[in-house]
Amino acid sequence: MKSSEVAARPRIGVPIRLSSSDTPDARVGEANRLFTFIVDLLREAGAQPVLLTPVSADSAGRLAAEMQMLDGVLLPGGGDIDPRLYGQDPEDSLYDVNQEQDHLDVDVARATIDAGLPLLGVCRGHQLLNVLYGGTLIQDMAPTSVTHSGLDPHDPAAGEWAWHDVRLTAGSKAAALYGAPGGTTIKIASGHHQAVDRVGEGLVVTAIAEDGTVEALEDPTRWVASVQWHPEASVIPDAERLLPFKKFVDVCRHSIHAPAVGLQ
Repeated sequence: MKSSEVAARPRIGVPIRLSSSDTPDARVGEANRLFTFIVDLLREAGAQPVLLTPVSADSAGRLAAEMQMLDGVLLPGGGDIDPRLYGQDPEDSLYDVNQEQDHLDVDVARATIDAGLPLLGVCRGHQLLNVLYGGTLIQDMAPTSVTHSGLDPHDPAAGEWAWHDVRLTAGSKAAALYGAPGGTTIKIASGHHQAVDRVGEGLVVTAIAEDGTVEALEDPTRWVASVQWHPEASVIPDAERLLPFKKFVDVCRHSIHAPAVGLQ
């Protein structure tokens, strides 16, 4: 049972970003900037963010112990996931593949699910959850009727975001994050060149773009959900930007440490 202090200000773990912003690829610096936005928004939404760092093989028990002190976890955006994690060879289009980051995020996600804690993935976090459940990714999206990426590492004048509508499925966790349990359409800030391909076993799709891109996923058996877009983007109006983080903090505030059945 949580103390009233923890229940009032839930502790939400966020795995740190390990790639340096000191790189010519503007996407890395942008991902690190968005990480700080997420931490700030969780704090503003009433949570106590807890930064999670890599765990060495000889201290693997530390992560499980940390989970017992948390009330939820958020997986933020970042570079591309190593395709070998989902059985594919890397393509030339990949950027900022960081195996240490992959190990950290996968370990944190598995430990969170095993502990029965709420878990929310954003952009890379969305893709990582799909891989964790046995799904695959499109390593580099072909052009479609919907523009998904604004930031171009070769074009400094390119806009930061692509914008398009997403319809949230009624009754989904994603819809609940936006205070619309009956479902709604929202305009999202999109910035990705990869996407979900084969959906992982046990996950259901809860939002799709007009071109069929999977925009949100969830595990209906536990509070595990993800979105492909960036709710933390600073250009979003303040109240709209804060809402999904407040809703997730509320979920974590009322969660109970009840270990769930782990992934197979």
